[in-house]
Amino acid sequence: VDQQTIDKLLSLCQLSLQPDDREKLLRDLSSIVELVDFMQSIDTDGVKPLAHPLEVNQRFRPDEPDTSFEQERYQAIAPQTRDGLYLVPRVVE
Repeated sequence: VDQQTIDKLLSLCQLSLQPDDREKLLRDLSSIVELVDFMQSIDTDGVKPLAHPLEVNQRFRPDEPDTSFEQERYQAIAPQTRDGLYLVPRVVE
């Protein structure tokens, strides 16, 4: 990773950085590339791929109906409601 690579990345991302931050980014990206290169150099032939690093079974609770959602109670403290719906400010015009 060199300054030209940093310049191109910043241009593609439409970002600008202060000189000190550019140097830190250069060091950080170089470290990441070195780590990836090291990981790619490790011989993984014969290693079984894992979906999860630990073979742990999840304990699930049984599905049981629950009536804990009390719509009237929650709507009583909502800023605005109408016909059982929560009214929120318009986000997109």
